[in-house]
Amino acid sequence: MTEPQHILVTGGAGYIGSHACKALAKAGFIPVAFDNLSTGWRQAVQFGPLEQGDLMDRASVDAAFARWKPVAVMHFAALSLVGESMQDPGLYWRVNLGGALNLVEAACAHGCRNFVFSSTCATYGEADGVLLDEDTAQRPINSYGASKRAIEDVLRNFGAAKGLNHVIFRYFNVAGSDPEGQIGECHDPETHLIPVMLQAVQGKRPALTLHGTDYETRDGTCVRDYVHVSDLADAHVLGLRWLLEGKGDRVFNLGTGTGFSVKEVIEASRVITNREVPVVMGPRRAGDATSLVSGSERARAELGWEPSRSNLPQMIRDAWAWEQGPGYGKD
Repeated sequence: MTEPQHILVTGGAGYIGSHACKALAKAGFIPVAFDNLSTGWRQAVQFGPLEQGDLMDRASVDAAFARWKPVAVMHFAALSLVGESMQDPGLYWRVNLGGALNLVEAACAHGCRNFVFSSTCATYGEADGVLLDEDTAQRPINSYGASKRAIEDVLRNFGAAKGLNHVIFRYFNVAGSDPEGQIGECHDPETHLIPVMLQAVQGKRPALTLHGTDYETRDGTCVRDYVHVSDLADAHVLGLRWLLEGKGDRVFNLGTGTGFSVKEVIEASRVITNREVPVVMGPRRAGDATSLVSGSERARAELGWEPSRSNLPQMIRDAWAWEQGPGYGKD
């Protein structure tokens, strides 16, 4: 009988990490959620054990590797607020890069040579009017994107020096929630457009602020490529299998190739919920790119990834169902 394989999932109590844990469990792995619960939720850890620890504490990272002996790491844990990263860049460099370095060094020290990294389209910076692919130049315009790009460099360096095999996923705006309603998107504070918009619709928060309406887009608001969180989680399992099958280091973009403006997302919400979205105008936010859109031809062709839920109505419907439920931290 084959021994079950443990996967250390940093940030496994968070939004994307918890969905990845569910996908891993469904695929027959045992996800070990490594999380300090500063932004994650204990209630989201439903598909494997919770190892409470902090990436900035190397001893707790080593202890997790020694206890669970994972065959691979999925690294999601990071600070990820663009505005905050512009105001406090030192925090983002210390936590994101420092934590990742502790994790990478511990993985190598414990003989864990497979690493799936959650990177971001923010590494590309402003690349307006271009359908981004994996060879697009990386010129991040905020500390969040810059810290993620630096971690990619760390992985390449440790790959060359220590044989650390890695898959890097650069993905776009993640949206939606688990269609079965077990887990969902729940940040405190919430900054992502779709949940903020849906909470405003329900009167749970003030009106949605449009951060800039003078961008050079079809309606003056920023354009983004959205991908369903469950599709994203499936891609990470495919990336893990890629490494376990010995296929080598690879970078994959995860998007749909279709961009939607903020105003278009608002209109789609109105149709799905049959409610108007309360909106107020605000200034641009520092660090926001005008348009970020990516195809995923490499992921489709090489991983066999099919983002079947990544259409805007489905993402809003799933998010709306979650927002109307009990959520986390409310019991």
